[in-house]
Amino acid sequence: MRILQINSLCGTGSTGKIAVDLYNVLKDNGHECKIAYGRGEARGISLEDTIKIGSKADVYIHAALARLWDKSGFYSKSATKRFLKVVDEYKPDIIHLHNIHGYYINIELLFNYIKEKKIPVVWTLHDCWSFTGHCAHFDYAGCEKWKSGCHDCVCKNQYPKSLTDNSKRNYAKKKELFSGIENMTIVSVSHWLDDLVTNSFLKAYNHAVIYNGIDVDKFKHMDSDFRNKYNLNNKTVILGVASVWSDRKGLDDFIKLAGMIDDKYRIVLVGLNKKQMRLMPENIIGLARTDTIEELAGLYSMADVFFNPSVEETFGLTVAEAILCGTPAIVYNATALPECVDKDNGFVVEKHDLQTVADLIDKVKEIKVSDVLTKYDKSERFKEYLGVYGEYV
Repeated sequence: MRILQINSLCGTGSTGKIAVDLYNVLKDNGHECKIAYGRGEARGISLEDTIKIGSKADVYIHAALARLWDKSGFYSKSATKRFLKVVDEYKPDIIHLHNIHGYYINIELLFNYIKEKKIPVVWTLHDCWSFTGHCAHFDYAGCEKWKSGCHDCVCKNQYPKSLTDNSKRNYAKKKELFSGIENMTIVSVSHWLDDLVTNSFLKAYNHAVIYNGIDVDKFKHMDSDFRNKYNLNNKTVILGVASVWSDRKGLDDFIKLAGMIDDKYRIVLVGLNKKQMRLMPENIIGLARTDTIEELAGLYSMADVFFNPSVEETFGLTVAEAILCGTPAIVYNATALPECVDKDNGFVVEKHDLQTVADLIDKVKEIKVSDVLTKYDKSERFKEYLGVYGEYV
């Protein structure tokens, strides 16, 4: 098979790393694969197997216009036309889409091309952008307009931020473009997201659930000197990790929790910016984001409890990583997070029930996490895509 993956990133960020991991599985099984991407630099892959869509200037222009007119995904025409000429030369058997938002590709040109060429499509959804008129996540806002038709968007100030509201037109246009493809399978990264798909305008397509794969050889219990460095040997450590912290990710709840616990506990938050670090209470240790897997695995391993108070997760990658490192977790009963946690590795509590979280910490830290390697092992999870591809080739 000859597979073309399309994603905003290649080898960086969660979706970019997933694309490269899938590329490696395909190559190991004797298939051809290229990754087309629009932002940053490619990592972890031979450059001859990458296609850069547009330039940094193209991304900036697309982002600026989208901010003004709320038409994310409808610019980058010249860059997309050049890219589609390369696709013509490559002649893929299947196009595998990941994130096609991110200000780098024109979705109208892309989907008209797919329909014209009748190329089978596998589309992995990592968020909800594909079936809304604007946003990538809507649970925090409690919005359900996506089920019947977006309008008067309450999330226009969230990614992809806009000064205007074009959600009604965007929804109608996406529905038109994303419908009527002869051969397409929608892959969701959780059962929660899959359920949303079946209630959206994408419900007519074949659909499947494939969890994100994790490198279980790297995310495992590791020694760390973090407790010695921060004088935490006699403390119960509660860890939180995010790429970007916001109230949607639960930052405000962590601050509230800090005011409810006594001196035998410490909270460690990874991924804070400098301004956020300055505002943290004394019993929260704030750290910048780390892209070093070894350091992150060490942080997961040294913690007694991992707490993820996010209310917008399509999978729950940090929870899975923490559990693989042997640290039990507490999550909210929200979006996809409960799929990561069971009685053998943690607890699920209702959203914002911080008193229950505080009461459970000592109980949770005594849990001996059971073997979850098979559930998240990337070598096993990404092989599932071979079965999906096989339906078309």
